[in-house]
Amino acid sequence: MGELSKNQVSDLLYEKVDAILIADAVSDSYRTVKKTGLFEKLLDNEGSYKNLVEKLWFHLSDSPAKIADDYHVFIPMIGQFKGKYVDRIKFHINGKSYLIQISIYPLDEEGKQYMFILDELDNSEYLREFLTDKKIDTIQSSYLFSMYVDLIKDIAYSINVTEISSNPQNYDVQYTTWRNMIVNMIWPEDQKLFLERTDPEYLKKNLFPGRTASFDCQMKNLKGIFIWVKLIFSRTNTTNEDDFRFVFMVQDIHENSIQLFDTLKKYEELASKDTLTSTFNHGRIETEIGNAIDSLKSKGRKCFLMMLDLDFFKKVNDQFGHSVGDIVLKQFVKVVDDFIKPYEFIIGRWGGEEFVCVCYDTEIKKLKDIADQLRIKISEASFEKIGKLTCSIGLTEVKVDDTVTGVFDRVDKAMYEAKSNGRNNIVAF
Repeated sequence: MGELSKNQVSDLLYEKVDAILIADAVSDSYRTVKKTGLFEKLLDNEGSYKNLVEKLWFHLSDSPAKIADDYHVFIPMIGQFKGKYVDRIKFHINGKSYLIQISIYPLDEEGKQYMFILDELDNSEYLREFLTDKKIDTIQSSYLFSMYVDLIKDIAYSINVTEISSNPQNYDVQYTTWRNMIVNMIWPEDQKLFLERTDPEYLKKNLFPGRTASFDCQMKNLKGIFIWVKLIFSRTNTTNEDDFRFVFMVQDIHENSIQLFDTLKKYEELASKDTLTSTFNHGRIETEIGNAIDSLKSKGRKCFLMMLDLDFFKKVNDQFGHSVGDIVLKQFVKVVDDFIKPYEFIIGRWGGEEFVCVCYDTEIKKLKDIADQLRIKISEASFEKIGKLTCSIGLTEVKVDDTVTGVFDRVDKAMYEAKSNGRNNIVAF
């Protein structure tokens, strides 16, 4: 081929590329000079530059959803380019995947106007990209975000959001500015811890050269959904003790965390439940009594204790055996549990045939009526091999100056008073 003139080269380039557009970050606008193929659907003739950045970098893979509103504050930063910039992004449109190469050229010294050249890569290039991604997937797939931080210069750069692109973004930001922006993406209850652990002075004091620190919290992903993440800080190991540079990473640990919480919940339930009746055990109901006292002191929330004791239960064990006694206790708990379901009562086995209910948000008159209905319900129930049984019930109100031992002793005395009065009745102290 002979020598080509500048105009011929320009014409050739214009013919070969798939799309060209001119963007102005200051006026928040762009216009499309050329678009063919895929880009006829993807690009408008003109529009908002911010919307274009969101469409190209926050495309959210297979999802048509847009990024959460909180993340919009980062769009102007991502749309700022220092020097020439090249990136590859994957698009999924109507179930079909596309690999696009973006080349960006600043048109002015301030870096506010740009020329975008976009090309759809062919299938062989897409396959090569796919295989490369597969090789590094096991390492990078769980890392949602990373950046390099220099605390002395208060700068964060080489920012990489893996949901956007596998390449670092071509912009930097003040670390203190980034920190104040990102806090809105943290779960409200975790924000105080985030601000404490990411504070520059905290990091200087606690993160030594070559050491890594981390903590777990909940954070919004680009779709606006809170997920569990691990925030990791790794300080660069240099010979200069005053060199405060480190890598910051966000790791997706949501699935593992949910599995762990489920496992812990199962163990918590096992540790809290009475093995025979599956209601709360002595230790847990004792804790609930303590919680009721604390709730009254801090919130003024009224609470009563109700103690139930099966009458003549020793005769059941002596006459029919402990195995039948165990069956009776299970049946008894089911009758009680089914009856108190409409109320905010918490039941637990104190020991033997004694059970305690922590009864929130009621009054003594109402509770006496409820207890009497429950007493009748129990007396009308038919227990396996036994037939009819009754129970004695004690009631007492939780007071501000109570201790767990003090309030229990009071309800215990009320219950024994009910037994002394002939059983199958209710006494309130």
